[in-house]
Amino acid sequence: QVQLVESGGGLVQAGGSLRLSCAASGRIFSINAMGWYRQAPGKQRELVAAINSGGSTNYADSVKGRFTISRDNAKNTVYLQMNSLKPEDTAVYSCNARIRVAAIIVERDYWGQGTQVTVSS
Repeated sequence: QVQLVESGGGLVQAGGSLRLSCAASGRIFSINAMGWYRQAPGKQRELVAAINSGGSTNYADSVKGRFTISRDNAKNTVYLQMNSLKPEDTAVYSCNARIRVAAIIVERDYWGQGTQVTVSS
């Protein structure tokens, strides 16, 4: 079994910062891309940021210059540093990882349970 456990969400004032963490555990052979998605009430889930196994990153235009994604491969953990937060960043943030559990098994996506981020104005 593979689990993704997130932490670091909460309530913050506009202009503040939060750091999200997501640790993968269980039967893991390799992890390819890892990323963060968010879903605000009444809106579709959107990609916030992603990072591949080589460290290449991509970001949603709305967070470029404010958010930074990073990963610690030794700890199977991905981070999202969020600075200059805005009320429109309020959403449930979910971690995603593309994981292979054995060499002969095709990799698939796993999701965390989600963590609430609320930015007050």
